[in-house]
Amino acid sequence: MSPLLIRAPTRTVRSRTVDSTRWAGYRPRSDDIIIGTYPKCGTTWVQHIVAMLIFRSPAPRDIVQISPWLDMGRSGEQTLEAVEAQTHRRFLKTHLPLDALPLYQGVKFIHVARDGRDAAMSWHNHLFHYTPAFRERLDQASQSDPKSDSHSPPVPESPAAFFAHWVTGGGSLGNPDESFFQVESTYWAARDEPDMLLVHYNDLKADLGGEMRRIATYLGIEISETLWPALIDAAGFEAMKAQGDLLLPIAQQVWDRGSSRFFHGGTNGRWREVFSPYDLARYDHLASTRFTPDLAHWVAHGRLSA
Repeated sequence: MSPLLIRAPTRTVRSRTVDSTRWAGYRPRSDDIIIGTYPKCGTTWVQHIVAMLIFRSPAPRDIVQISPWLDMGRSGEQTLEAVEAQTHRRFLKTHLPLDALPLYQGVKFIHVARDGRDAAMSWHNHLFHYTPAFRERLDQASQSDPKSDSHSPPVPESPAAFFAHWVTGGGSLGNPDESFFQVESTYWAARDEPDMLLVHYNDLKADLGGEMRRIATYLGIEISETLWPALIDAAGFEAMKAQGDLLLPIAQQVWDRGSSRFFHGGTNGRWREVFSPYDLARYDHLASTRFTPDLAHWVAHGRLSA
């Protein structure tokens, strides 16, 4: 028996990057997990953690195949058929704001957040270093998509120039409705729901083992004490970077340095000496007007700092 629909999407979000209408064909299972994030906030990190918890093993698995991105807008690689064929406990990825997704009773959400300035810095590295072949592939897909322009918008070489555009909403996912501030606000509003867990990038860095145990408890997954050290070690940044080609085999086709480009630095605060004071002031203004004080503090610092 399918889980009960609690709330249908309240709006449709379609852009070059995402297409919320893909969820119309989603058939939920009662133990499904949805990992919802703004890009570059620790999505792959938490997907890897959840994979290790579900399979009770530190062995690296192809994240793209095992945790499909259902709303990816310009590709059919992650199909509903592939999701339906999975026999393990499913954990899907989305970059949509929560109000563009259907909510079902018992289907659990994990939202991962990060300071927007850190996310923008990492997002620039992600987009700017696509291979020429992958950019051409995106352009070809756009040419056949009536909602997109014929070519991918250029990504400036300067992270500062990228951030100047990003902070207005234009450098988000190609649609102001998917801005960082919109995405974070929708998940924060549901923070007290029983099927919502908020996780922060800073907290993962500060207490990886503690946050992994917190996720396992939320998902109802029991892990033996003898296994925990191996899982925690395998979730560390250096371990993931060393196994990047196994976690993301597709990376060689997408980025100029393959998985080592994707697992770039894993650090925070690099924006401090890069972004202009004017644009940082614009970010602060948006954070103070679009976020409640509690949300602004959590996004900037995480749970453990409080």
